[in-house]
Amino acid sequence: MRLPDLRLRLRAAGALPLHEHRVLRLWANALPQTSGKRRPEDFLPQRLRDALPSIEAELRGLARLHSEHPAGDGSARLLVALADGQTIESVLLPRTDGLCVSTQVGCAVGCVFCMTGRGGLIRQLGSAEIVAQVALARTLRPVRKVVFMGMGEPAHNLDNVLEAIELLGHEGGIGHKNLVFSTVGDRRVFERLPLGKVRPALALSLHSTNAARRAELLPRAPRIDPDELVELGEGYARASGYPIQYQWTLLKGVNDGPDELDGIVRLLRGKYALLNMIPYNAVDGLAYDRPEAERAAAIARELHRRGVLTKLRQSAGQEVDAGCGQLRARVVTGRSTHGLPGLMS
Repeated sequence: MRLPDLRLRLRAAGALPLHEHRVLRLWANALPQTSGKRRPEDFLPQRLRDALPSIEAELRGLARLHSEHPAGDGSARLLVALADGQTIESVLLPRTDGLCVSTQVGCAVGCVFCMTGRGGLIRQLGSAEIVAQVALARTLRPVRKVVFMGMGEPAHNLDNVLEAIELLGHEGGIGHKNLVFSTVGDRRVFERLPLGKVRPALALSLHSTNAARRAELLPRAPRIDPDELVELGEGYARASGYPIQYQWTLLKGVNDGPDELDGIVRLLRGKYALLNMIPYNAVDGLAYDRPEAERAAAIARELHRRGVLTKLRQSAGQEVDAGCGQLRARVVTGRSTHGLPGLMS
């Protein structure tokens, strides 16, 4: 379901803009339609009141909790069942009242270190299905930040993601800077995001400053040279007022050498940016390893010293298979998927 279709359905039932806003606000905040000081019978048209029970039931069915997997760090991975039987993952993040949501079932980018990409793209999520993940999570704990960094590449489902962002930034009550659009980079993102009524913060998956190496790590990402990607990001950062968050999965012997550190300094020093460095978690059968903790910390210190704001992140909820796609893959295949990168805390 897409949000424009839901809005049309409400209007067909007699909703005026103020009625539509109320229904969507209560849904996005996981509140019953009887909430508030004004009783529905004193405020909503009779036709809309008659239609609400079936609409509410359909909205609840968009994203249902299949299973919850809490971790010791305060995070919790949610396996979410969709109306058609497909499953996706959302993650309640520790310490921030944050939620990481999925935008696709599967993903077409094929990042070599990501479980989701190994299964390919199954289908897009509708904008209402994206918001429904937030409504579901809010039945479990407060959500004040939404990160579009779960299963899928948001730029490949741009219309639905932007519709969800607009609703969450208005009826959903989430501050615009607390809506974080994460992407491997797509020129359409830099064209469309500045035009929206809600302009989210932006996270760009960099992973390498070497174009050829980055293409190996992200085999089906748009071919944007890292230099151009950073310049596009800088333009958006200055226009939006939010620093770009550059994501870097740290792979031992791949993108942790002096050449990459020099490249990071060359690209990011002086930019309105933050580098999130996330050490990889090794998995049997894949040719990638996690760097030693001392090495990762030394890299972060060196980048700081050389003028790049760097945060060494730790993956959230690793004991519950918190890397994107791991839980879904385990349920679908019955295999263990320990070790792939987790969501940053």
